[in-house]
Amino acid sequence: MPPGSAPLKQFGSGVYELRDSHAGDAYRGIYLVKLAHGVYVLHMFKKKSKVGRSMPNEIVATIASRIKQAQMMDRELETP
Repeated sequence: MPPGSAPLKQFGSGVYELRDSHAGDAYRGIYLVKLAHGVYVLHMFKKKSKVGRSMPNEIVATIASRIKQAQMMDRELETP
């Protein structure tokens, strides 16, 4: 795993958060690695809260939806 990367256990195994900061702002990238045909970038965002670790509910919902989409896309690559 790259430096600054950590598993996001709330979404199950294979989903990771990549953390970085620039000019006092925090940025996050969420990606899925545990699929057969590649790594899927699910969401990128600038963290707005200066305190706390929780993600806003709308971001959690977006990530959950994109996990399902990535799984469907990955399955489609298996069928001729």
